[in-house]
Amino acid sequence: MDQTSSNHQTEFDIIRSYFKDLTHQKGVEKGIGDDAALVKFSSEHNNHLVVATDTLIGGVHFPNTAGAFDIAQRAMCVNLSDLAAMGAVPRWFTLGLSLPTNLARSEWLGQFSAGLKIIADQYDCALIGGDTTRGPLSVNITMLGEVPLQEAMCRDGASIGDIVYVTGFLGDGAAALKNELEKPQPSDVFRKSERLFNRFYRPTPRIKEGLEIRSIATACIDISDGLVADLEHLCRSSNTSANVSIENLPIHPEVKKHHPEQYSDFALFGGDDYELCFTVPESKNLVMGELIKSRSVNAVPIGKIIKSNGSGSRVLLNGRVCNSKKTGFKHFE
Repeated sequence: MDQTSSNHQTEFDIIRSYFKDLTHQKGVEKGIGDDAALVKFSSEHNNHLVVATDTLIGGVHFPNTAGAFDIAQRAMCVNLSDLAAMGAVPRWFTLGLSLPTNLARSEWLGQFSAGLKIIADQYDCALIGGDTTRGPLSVNITMLGEVPLQEAMCRDGASIGDIVYVTGFLGDGAAALKNELEKPQPSDVFRKSERLFNRFYRPTPRIKEGLEIRSIATACIDISDGLVADLEHLCRSSNTSANVSIENLPIHPEVKKHHPEQYSDFALFGGDDYELCFTVPESKNLVMGELIKSRSVNAVPIGKIIKSNGSGSRVLLNGRVCNSKKTGFKHFE
């Protein structure tokens, strides 16, 4: 294993110094320190294990100027969002951390560990293993959770006539990146808007909403690449299409005010929002309305699942075919 610090800290020094205290949550029989972890499921044995993993790379998924604390929190939140989309309860996570030598120092690692701990404690999930190595900055988190048998929300359950809902606000992630590109000084990362800064680095994992809707939703996906792109993934899995009413998109007044000509595109194609997009059958729409009214779920209806024609699964915008040149985030392009 590579040594990852200019002051000769080994991988094991780094683990003992910065990550050992993140492994004490319930259900961990053996955490960090052995060749592999031992974890214990909850007392009910009729649960599925839910596993999700994401890699965040410096300069691709967050700015190279980002701080360690913010990088750690973003990495945790976007991974927790995948569990929320399945209706799962987070339990454990592993961390793969690649660091250039100039960052493998106590100040950076201390801030990174502190950021991880806040989110891990908030969602009661324990670090149970991983790896550290020297290389370009990247953070890989694998999140593990539990969901009762037959209750996981997948992408392939939507049916014609289902109502399409989204949680929270759309377009914040793209607006935050726009602010970053236009920031006055390199040190001002997103500080033109504290709200957008927090929405980018600490998007709210909709774990609570996922648990509330998993008994009534027919399909669900988290919005990471953009509403149109991700809803199309859901439709393709369900062999359907969707029609979205643009005027119903939930967009924060701040984004509308500062980006009057772009906010619709931000919401439709921008990505990085990590909200849930899910479908509910018309027979459960009243139940959904009560959840919204009681503020158990922060969501609004934005469209409907429709039959696919000969062109395959599509997302229509106000009944019209979406501009094919406008797509969400794509890797390797």
